[in-house]
Amino acid sequence: MPHLELNALTLLLAQMVLIIAVARTLTQVTRRLGQPAVIAEVLAGIVLGPSLLGLLAPAVMNAVFPASSMAVLRMMSQFGLILFMFLVGLEFDPRLLQGRARASVAISHASILVPFVLGVGLAAVLFATYAEPNVPKLSFFLFFGIALSVTAFPVLARILSERNLLTSRIGAIAIACAAVDDVTAWCLLAFVVAVARAHALGDALWTTGLALSFIALMIWVVRPFLRRLGSRVGPDGLSPGALVICLLLLLVSAGVTEAIGIHALFGAFLFGAVLPKEGSLSSALAEKLETVATSLLLPLFFAYSGLRTQIGLLASPSEWAVTFAIIAVATLGKFGGSSIAARLTGLTWRESTAVGVLMNTRGLMELIVLNIGLDLGVISPTVFTMMVVMALVTTFTTTPVLRLVYPDSQLAAERLLPVVPPQARPLSFGVLMCVSDGRNGPVLAVLADALRGDGREPPRLTALHLQQPADRTSRVQPPSRPPLEPLVERARQLALEVKTLSYVSTDAAEDICRTAEMKRASLIMLGWHKPLLIEGRLGGTVGEVVSKAPCPVGVFVDRGLERVERVLVAFAGGPEDHEALRFARRMALTPGVSLTLLHVVAPGDGAPGRGRVQIDEVFGPQRDEPGLRLAVVEHDDPPEAALAEASRGYDLVVLGMNDTWGTTGGPFVLHRQRVLTDCSVSVLALHPGVAPEPVATGRLAADERATSAG
Repeated sequence: MPHLELNALTLLLAQMVLIIAVARTLTQVTRRLGQPAVIAEVLAGIVLGPSLLGLLAPAVMNAVFPASSMAVLRMMSQFGLILFMFLVGLEFDPRLLQGRARASVAISHASILVPFVLGVGLAAVLFATYAEPNVPKLSFFLFFGIALSVTAFPVLARILSERNLLTSRIGAIAIACAAVDDVTAWCLLAFVVAVARAHALGDALWTTGLALSFIALMIWVVRPFLRRLGSRVGPDGLSPGALVICLLLLLVSAGVTEAIGIHALFGAFLFGAVLPKEGSLSSALAEKLETVATSLLLPLFFAYSGLRTQIGLLASPSEWAVTFAIIAVATLGKFGGSSIAARLTGLTWRESTAVGVLMNTRGLMELIVLNIGLDLGVISPTVFTMMVVMALVTTFTTTPVLRLVYPDSQLAAERLLPVVPPQARPLSFGVLMCVSDGRNGPVLAVLADALRGDGREPPRLTALHLQQPADRTSRVQPPSRPPLEPLVERARQLALEVKTLSYVSTDAAEDICRTAEMKRASLIMLGWHKPLLIEGRLGGTVGEVVSKAPCPVGVFVDRGLERVERVLVAFAGGPEDHEALRFARRMALTPGVSLTLLHVVAPGDGAPGRGRVQIDEVFGPQRDEPGLRLAVVEHDDPPEAALAEASRGYDLVVLGMNDTWGTTGGPFVLHRQRVLTDCSVSVLALHPGVAPEPVATGRLAADERATSAG
């Protein structure tokens, strides 16, 4: 068999496939642990580097990542970092400081000054043992101080978003502090890089003067030009010409700062920072660049960092002791300085502690600083590895420690979500409509309209949209139509009043159930989609909500529902079908809606009275009132097949979520879900939830009227 040799391009493509695949796989694991994606991506680099793959299969690592390919991988990762730092610069919005400038500046400066001083002190202790030969003390000391002072603004923003703290006081203050921290830290880093690259103090001062002149040029010349350019971004988005101009300016800015001697990343960050945040220019650029930068190019940087991280260099107890000392000093300086400064500015101890925990997040920004230090020769590979461990530990501990400081119960109490005391009964029938895709919202409004009842008390309608923790690193969001807007528009046409609620969720099922409990909902309404690969039980978020819900759950399958006039409700007995009957009864009270009760029996069992007995127990004397019709069908096929055949000509089928109608079953039972997949009309499958209210015999209609009347 001939030996297979990969050329440079093929090897690079193979490396990219492997890096991205491993990073995405680990992201699924870390997301379940409540950790940001940056943890998974850093771990992916370490897994593929000498710390794990090189230890277990050195020949494989050398074949996939030969030394000759590192230069290409480094250049690709550097270009990804340039785009990323531009996006980080977009995050800095002076409007973040409105109303909190004094507190934010005080906290951010304390969070830099204290760890910087402690870092310089620690560097003085470690210099003799761990500094590279010929490294000036000043460069080593300054770099150590900066490395302990960095806060990862993008990671912090994502943690705040996932914990629903962005709109809280500590979230607003932490974001503003991190923004100021970013600008200050990168300016200090530019000075440190200038000092490290300079051969004399005069060279460093000359580089600093050039950098200040370039900053002034960007603020007073480039920024006004960008403001005029932004005013030309119309509703159709960014034109190709405007995009090219912005990309050219980004590359020129990065190139100028690299030529000056303060690193290209500072120029990219500066260009993003001066770009006007008014209008849609910044969001349009983020939309164009962020997916490629963060999903394709940035993982290459993590892999490159992992290939340079050698855990094996920490071979002795003394080296691990130094690593733990670095973690302790970094945490003490960042957490201590931030929390004490926050307390002195008027925050409570809980809020101050939370701010300190958040500011101790380092993540990707720390890795950028460390790679710069290693490239410049200021730190050794051993110190680099120690600091990478510190970055991972301080980032990983942020979320669990924040949960201890701000538990879910405290967040629920402070969130802008009205909490109804458990003993208080809802004033009227309430529906929580969960919208994952805005296109499905209008049909939920149509279904809610059919649940008006007799009209004496309009239903309480809440539309909930839970945002997935996106892989977007920045908070600059592209312009888009709010997902709940189509539902609200359709509800307005139907004269329905809907309250909306939207926030980021890391556990959709848990948050849906918690919101339903707070809203005292009578029904949770969810949409359903056919599984991508196999048929199976109602799984995923829908299955979890059904198993945990504090109230009945309705799973809706849309087949083009435009109105609800003719409703077929299937009945086979059991709590699920009783629940279906209860809600169908409410629909029957809605003007213009007629209801047919379907009971499928085996041939010979349709004798008068036998098919009606269970339905009579539920509906009592109301079974013969206008608008209600009873149909008993004898059928040889399974009940779900008979139902699919009998449903033709109806607008909606309402049924219980049980085995009779094929709405449950094992994960590999292909004949299940037949009603959901094969029925030609829309289906509402109902489950009573964890603790359903008992349905009294012969009193369902009266109970329903009482619920409608409040």
